[in-house]
Amino acid sequence: MGREHTNNQGHAPGEISAPVRVLIVAPSFDILGGQSVQAARLLQGLRQEPSLEVSFLPVNPRLPEPFRWLQRIKYVRTVVTSLLYFAKLLARVRKYDVIHVFSASYLSFVIAPTPAMLVARLYGKKILLNYHSGQAEDHLRRWRRTAIPTMRLADAIIVQSDYLVEVFARFGLQAEAVFNHIETSGFAFRERKPLKPLFLSNRNLEPHYGVATVLRAFAVIQKHLPEARLMVVGEGSLRAELERLSCRLGLRHTQFMGQVAPERMPALYDAADIFLNGSEVDNMPLSILESFAAGVVVVTTNVGGIPYIVTNEKTGLLVNKQDHEAMAACAIRLLNDESLSQRLTTAAREECHKYEWRAVKDKWLKIYFGLLRAESDVIGGERLVDGATCSER
Repeated sequence: MGREHTNNQGHAPGEISAPVRVLIVAPSFDILGGQSVQAARLLQGLRQEPSLEVSFLPVNPRLPEPFRWLQRIKYVRTVVTSLLYFAKLLARVRKYDVIHVFSASYLSFVIAPTPAMLVARLYGKKILLNYHSGQAEDHLRRWRRTAIPTMRLADAIIVQSDYLVEVFARFGLQAEAVFNHIETSGFAFRERKPLKPLFLSNRNLEPHYGVATVLRAFAVIQKHLPEARLMVVGEGSLRAELERLSCRLGLRHTQFMGQVAPERMPALYDAADIFLNGSEVDNMPLSILESFAAGVVVVTTNVGGIPYIVTNEKTGLLVNKQDHEAMAACAIRLLNDESLSQRLTTAAREECHKYEWRAVKDKWLKIYFGLLRAESDVIGGERLVDGATCSER
């Protein structure tokens, strides 16, 4: 059976007027990181749109309470979580029009987005692959035979930066950029007069985020400014190693804070004056945009997509990866030149506007309705529905 289009919601004639049912498949906050934060923000924004019905399916579902202990056992948790995830996909994907799948790289791509895309294809649903990893080039080169054919299952590939659009194009994949967005109202912009040696690192403690470079830079800074302080926010496989490095470097006033819930982060940005980022591979770090919004001046490496969001000497200072001496020199320069830091943070604050929800929401709506409009054209101007509801929001 079909359903004819009407114009009762203000759409132009011939456009899809029934709400588009979107299922966002992404990590929950049980995996704290950029994807879970961005998924939560996207859900919050999209659920305000009357033209959409939006639900969420976590790639890391929790087992029922009596069996949750299984998810605390290494290897076992991967198996049982994957089985539950696949079962939920089979039960829920059929009820939606567009399956919006968040994706990282390497093995994570196999475990999380691949099953969602396969099930969506099984049910004939439109697939939007939302790829978030700055490691895309290495992923596509090393996993070319499996990753690229799988990605071709998607009806649209969305990335967060023009940098990744260019990377995907080199592998014959067409992608469109829709920026990560931040709610600037959640961060209190504050002018730092004078700028103080209060430093923040807010990246997961994994090799490609280069937190060791930040620690080495801070050691140089502390030789010049013994009162300097550093907050290291984040968790990861390198925590113990980085804590040992901190001891070997003789760092003082350095606090490893572990995972911090998103709602607590604005207070930590407010307590810092300079953000240090040592990424060796990256895409579009939310932590840099959050620093912009809070008035925290940014010193970062120039890898991947970072130069697409940070303009050197305009909205921040860029250094080469693993160059801790240059990072330290930039930080000291900022502390010695108040006018420079004020100029950078003022420009960075203005840059934030293009990453606000109001600046990106129309792109998402255009993509969702474009996918369904293409389907409507194929079936003669009617949209097929299966009678399922979207009550599982």
